Amino acid sequence: MFVFDASGSMGTTDLTAKEPHIERVKRALHRILPEIPPSRRMGLIIYGEGAHNQCDSVELKVRPQLNAGPTIVAEVDKVQPMGRTPLTQSVRDAADILDYRHNPSVIVLLTDGEETCGGKPCELAEALKADSTDLTIHVIGYRHRDAAGLGAIFGARCLAEQTAGLYLSVETEDELVDALRKTLTCPLTAETAPKGGAITKAEISSPSPGIWLRPYLSR
Repeated sequence: MFVFDASGSMGTTDLTAKEPHIERVKRALHRILPEIPPSRRMGLIIYGEGAHNQCDSVELKVRPQLNAGPTIVAEVDKVQPMGRTPLTQSVRDAADILDYRHNPSVIVLLTDGEETCGGKPCELAEALKADSTDLTIHVIGYRHRDAAGLGAIFGARCLAEQTAGLYLSVETEDELVDALRKTLTCPLTAETAPKGGAITKAEISSPSPGIWLRPYLSR
């Protein structure tokens, strides 16, 4: 599940840039989503499109489905950043939709700001980790370092740290593309039958850029 920040800060610019964050994010997604294998189920939650003081603006735009890339791009292209940042509730909703207690699940949170609706992402991370079967949360923090101060570290970083995910701090469109590639692309496996007869799923070479591979043993 891709959790996308459409809060008002996404409509702002950096100190030296004339283009709002959201435009660079949209371009990055247009570049990376065609690389995602159609066989990977993906969904989309967008938060923050409501009024500037509204904290319940969390909306499931795309249920997890095959070949979701074009649909996700179309939804993100319509985003008009406006409201606040209920990222904790958004991640909670994403986990529930994925039925994280029973299914291996991956959440990718893209945010350019901190929680502003009273949520506590670190407490959520601990609770999700305790209840999950196999949940990984990746956090992409998109913010200009000089403008942010404090090393531009997001409080939501603990969501990744508690679930063995990646925390990736990015400032440019190219860095954002690389972060999306690392977190949204899919592991590929191939079944092989070694001499002992047990079927394993082993690492294979990928013809597509940006797809990472992970070997594991099947039962």
